[in-house]
Amino acid sequence: MPARTERQRKFMGAELQRKREGKKTKTGMSEKELEKFASKSKKKS
Repeated sequence: MPARTERQRKFMGAELQRKREGKKTKTGMSEKELEKFASKSKKKS
């Protein structure tokens, strides 16, 4: 489930970076979950 707003997406991207560096995250989500949230949704035309 992608983030709903750009602000959410940026936060999740920062969390993903912290997780990959081995630091503690604020959300406690797994790397896969963070990747889903940090991704942009593809618009259907």
